[in-house]
Amino acid sequence: MELLQNTYVDIIIRCILVYLFMLVALRIFGKKELSQLNPFDIILILLISNSVQNAMVGNNTSLSGGLAAAAVLFTMNFILKKLRQKSGLFDKIFSDKPEILIHNGKPDFKTLARLDIGSDELLEAMREHGVDHYSDVKLAMLEPDGNISIISGEKNLRQTHFKRRRSRKNLSPLQ
Repeated sequence: MELLQNTYVDIIIRCILVYLFMLVALRIFGKKELSQLNPFDIILILLISNSVQNAMVGNNTSLSGGLAAAAVLFTMNFILKKLRQKSGLFDKIFSDKPEILIHNGKPDFKTLARLDIGSDELLEAMREHGVDHYSDVKLAMLEPDGNISIISGEKNLRQTHFKRRRSRKNLSPLQ
């Protein structure tokens, strides 16, 4: 019985360590919403899940070992979400911030390049908001959830949202 308990303690410790590693890795390499995943991202997630499975459960391939690992992952996720809600520092470390893309009709080329947002994608977002020219955009922001929000026009102020689909197009000079 003692060996069985040590096995589950081992699974719990391994799961916590892998969860924390994945959390840091996703923070460093970027996180996207599920609706923004492309086939490469899906393949990466599937391969990562397969590669860390043995790191979590070790040699224990039993149903109870898998359920223990899943329970630890759900518990870690729940705890970290609560910490994020209650701790400003924790939320600051693990949350993305909105990024200004266009301010008063002037695109921020450095930010657009850093975020890998091409002119085609930005123009598409503007068209979906009913805006034709950069000069008509008072403020365009990439929100933490991946949406591009656009506030246009001084007189008829309106706000709309564009769900960003990640593209790998190079940033070309904006029109």
